[in-house]
Amino acid sequence: MIEVKNVSKKYGDFYAVRNVNFNVKDGEIVGFLGRNGAGKTTTMNMITGFIEPSRGEIIVNGVDVDSKPKKVKKMIGYMPEGTPLYSDLTVKEFIAYMADLKCIKHKDKKEAVEKAIMQTGLDKVRNRLTRNLSRGFKQRVSLAGALVGDPEILILDEPTVGLDPKQVKEIRELIKSFRKEHTVILSSHILTEVSQICEKVIIIDKGEIIAVDTPENLEKSVETKQIYIVNVEDAENKFEEVFKDDTQIKEFKKIETNEDNTLVYQIELKENLPDDKDFRKNFAIKCAENNILNLGIKKEEASLEDAFIQLIESRQELSNEEINKIQYEKELEELREERQEKKEQKEAIKEQRKLAKEEKEMKEESEKENKDDSEGGEE
Repeated sequence: MIEVKNVSKKYGDFYAVRNVNFNVKDGEIVGFLGRNGAGKTTTMNMITGFIEPSRGEIIVNGVDVDSKPKKVKKMIGYMPEGTPLYSDLTVKEFIAYMADLKCIKHKDKKEAVEKAIMQTGLDKVRNRLTRNLSRGFKQRVSLAGALVGDPEILILDEPTVGLDPKQVKEIRELIKSFRKEHTVILSSHILTEVSQICEKVIIIDKGEIIAVDTPENLEKSVETKQIYIVNVEDAENKFEEVFKDDTQIKEFKKIETNEDNTLVYQIELKENLPDDKDFRKNFAIKCAENNILNLGIKKEEASLEDAFIQLIESRQELSNEEINKIQYEKELEELREERQEKKEQKEAIKEQRKLAKEEKEMKEESEKENKDDSEGGEE
């Protein structure tokens, strides 16, 4: 379990990350999405203990990263963006070096390195220098370095960037195989990839978390336009004239002319219809009446990319002055709460001392009475 609580990272007057809160459960594969400079890498670096938060706390499997960073680092395998490898080391030597950095016991090291090599498909290149590898194999080596020693948590920053489609598919399947065995946080710009791999998505923008949900729920939540892609054969060039005054159509545009002279149009309706049968029926009738061959009509479905863009574009823009004011007021409120808590603790301690004093006095008085009674009885 990873718990990120009210975490901020500030550089001078600039907040790279501000009041970030989210949880990642054991065994989950979570996608971490955001534009360049949104705060993804900063947040992941704070989780790994590489940089410290300006405020807030990060708990990894019950351990505070700030107070026990070494213990947390043993639980985490980190694959940074850009595949930073030592070019003078072979694949096997690099993975062994990563095992040493993770303080894997000498008696377990050989087996751990071998397992990481086999898991990432590096057996045939194990003795090659890393500088002589293709981009895809370099990604695998970097991933093997994160995976060696079977850490409970894997943090992967852009693991498929720069790869060809075949390599992307291979790395994607490899990451899927980690499901349930490891907790994975995956940062990527390829939203279709995140949608296929991840069970949950965290979207960050300008240092703030703006959504945490499943890819499916995010896609369903998007208020998409009603857009259709139609394929037609229009021998008499009537299509645009026929449909320009259609009461259901807001606008249309030709997006492709195929080699066989068939045309592809994108049509946007004026309003969301509870049932698109009326539009489809009307479209088919008009095509038939005007000697336009309707070769197919398909509605564009909402995607994770649509949800991402809508969430980003609908955000209120705040100036640095407004952001600083919000942060100042939050910090001021927290300071007031802290002072109030200390005051209450002080009063509670004072009350406890008062009760203890009264109890002591009562005890002394009782002992004195018992002593007087005892002396009176002797007389």
